[in-house]
Amino acid sequence: MNASLHTKAYEIVLEYIKRKIINGEFQLGDKLPPERELAEALNVGRNSVREALRVLNIMGVITSEHGAGNYISCNFQKNLVESMTMMFLLEELDYEEVSQLREAVELKAVELAAERITDAQLEELNSILSELQTSSDESYRAVMDKRLHYLIARASQNVMILQILDALSDVIDVFVCNMRGKIITSMGNRQLLQRLHERIVEALSCRDRAAAKQAMREHFALVNANIIKAERENIFPKDRGKRLAL
Repeated sequence: MNASLHTKAYEIVLEYIKRKIINGEFQLGDKLPPERELAEALNVGRNSVREALRVLNIMGVITSEHGAGNYISCNFQKNLVESMTMMFLLEELDYEEVSQLREAVELKAVELAAERITDAQLEELNSILSELQTSSDESYRAVMDKRLHYLIARASQNVMILQILDALSDVIDVFVCNMRGKIITSMGNRQLLQRLHERIVEALSCRDRAAAKQAMREHFALVNANIIKAERENIFPKDRGKRLAL
């Protein structure tokens, strides 16, 4: 196969692997042929093959294991993480937009979870609520907060919801820690936030979709109101890169 004047050699490799996946010849977990074989089969240089493999690795299509080769991995949230993090650093995303996306995803997640959540997951949610109620360590409470929301997403049994939340994970880690402090310090309403979490879990226990969504809406109404307040008061840090690296 020869590269045309208008097609870069590495794009031929990308298209070849894409077609193999579409045709079912490459499946999740399969090992790709060695670089030399790909280069010979496609009549391109090995540097072009390496460039294509780097692109696929960044996209999350493959995983490269040193000394073992390249495998189809379907780790697409890796690409989303990189893209969203860079957008946030470049100020193409702000805290309010992150919260709006999270709200849209989690409203659907809690609706699905009301139908699909298991007794074991409900037990774990109630354990998290107890930790949130009794702990005075705000960093630990932030971790538990994220765990609660992630568990609800997992209970939705929707792979895309989980992947999107994974993609937002780096931003959310900073975002949740910041906002917990702002909500509690500026309004003294730790118990209100706790009660909203309790209402969400209670609704899930009753398999009540409408009540679960309403409690989640009120949760994000509280968060979003405080984001707007914090941004007006210039509370959020400007050195995003440094904070995201924490």
